[in-house]
Parts: sequence; structure tokens; C-alpha cells
Amino acid sequence: MTTRTPKRAIVADDHPVVVKGIQSFLERDGDIRVVATARDTLELAEAVDSTPCDFVFADIGMRGIDGESSSIGFLRRLSWQERRPKVVVITMISQTRMLAGLIQLGVDGVIDKRDGLEYVRDAISEVEAGGCFLSPCVAEAVSHLPATSPARAGVLSRREWEVFQLYAHGLPVHEIADHFGRSRKTIATQKRSGMRKLGLESEEELVAYLQQVGLI
Repeated sequence: MTTRTPKRAIVADDHPVVVKGIQSFLERDGDIRVVATARDTLELAEAVDSTPCDFVFADIGMRGIDGESSSIGFLRRLSWQERRPKVVVITMISQTRMLAGLIQLGVDGVIDKRDGLEYVRDAISEVEAGGCFLSPCVAEAVSHLPATSPARAGVLSRREWEVFQLYAHGLPVHEIADHFGRSRKTIATQKRSGMRKLGLESEEELVAYLQQVGLI
């Protein structure tokens, strides 16, 4: 009798309970073995470098390696590598242009956490067949992106992320400017630049994004 070798996976999320949930789901049938877990992008990068794997299941809301707001920069670099694991993003982000931007980066699948873990199995099957898997909420969101609207999955600078953090805590632009010893115009420009990188067009979309990444 031939014994099937389990596929190897790395799971990364800054919420330990999410990591545990995904790991338990993946390993319940014995077809997949989680060989490493990570709580931030630096740990994920170290795990990918040191632990051979077939799949990476990662959130994008984790702090970046160099203080960026997310793991997008690392996932972009990983997706460019010729020999790499399949990358499936599992996220709460629902902004249409950001989701479309992730697909353009070259990730192999995107799952909205609200769709449930049952779609992880579907993602594995689709990705192994050479496709790009989108869970229902993601597919629905991306389908509404106008052809003239550019996809965005930007990486915020450290200062743009710090401005967003203070804004999420209720500080207006002039108080953020005082905090950093900068002009109001500079802070307003950094705030607009961050929104543009993420494809956010209004204060309402910014607030929704900050809620989804856990700052509010």
C-alpha cells in the first residue's frame, strides 16, 4: 500500500487563534502538514527561507519586515521567485482595488476570512491545477472593479503607517503634525499618499480599512 506524502504548509497571521484554527483545519485529514507558523512578516520570511514547503497561507495585515504596514512587499518579492511555494492570502480586507492588486502581484489565491475555512480546500485544489482561487466574497468584489479603475496593493511607508495609526486613534491632522513636528500640509500629503497607494478614495473607505486591519 502506497503512503501519500503530506503537502507541507506554512501558516502566518498575527492572531494566534487564527493560526491555530487554520492549522487544525489543514491537518485534520492528514493530507497537509503545517511545518512552520509565523506571527509577523519577518518570522514568515525566516520560515520560508529555512523550511521547505508547498504552500504559504498568509494574512497581509501583519507588520512588514522594515516597519511597513503589511506583508504585501514580502509577498510580492516571493511571488517573483521562480521556485517558490504557492501563496494563498487569507484576509479581512474587502477593498476592491486592493484585492485586484493582490491578484496582479501574482498570488495564487485570495480567501476572505468571512467566507470560512472550508474554502481553503477548494483553494488548494484550484491552485494545484494551475488556477488562481478566489473565495466568493473576493470574486464578487473584484467583479465590480471598473475596467478604468487601476488595481492597487500598495505598501505604505513607515511614516504613512504611523500617520494612519494616530488617525485611527482619533487624532486630527493638526495634532498628528504637532506629534511629529511637521507641518499640517506634510501630514495631509502623507495621509493622501497612503490612501492612494491602497486605492482608498474617501474617509469612509479609510475608516473601513482601518477597522479591517484592527486599528479601530
